[in-house]
Amino acid sequence: MALQPTHELHKRRFGRNVGVAGLLLAFVVLVFVLTMVKIQRGEPVQGFDHVPVAERAAGAAAAPAEEATP
Repeated sequence: MALQPTHELHKRRFGRNVGVAGLLLAFVVLVFVLTMVKIQRGEPVQGFDHVPVAERAAGAAAAPAEEATP
């Protein structure tokens, strides 16, 4: 039984698979970069579990307004 040459359908499918893999890789890199930026900025990381937390509510209300200096 001789090997058959690659069919044109397989070539197109391979091209689409490479495209999907590229998009998936780009998404993973985007999420990684956003995570690293968030960690490096030093912001507190808190989960939102739909439970009111006093420090979150007080922190938003007690934030001092910036004064405009001439």
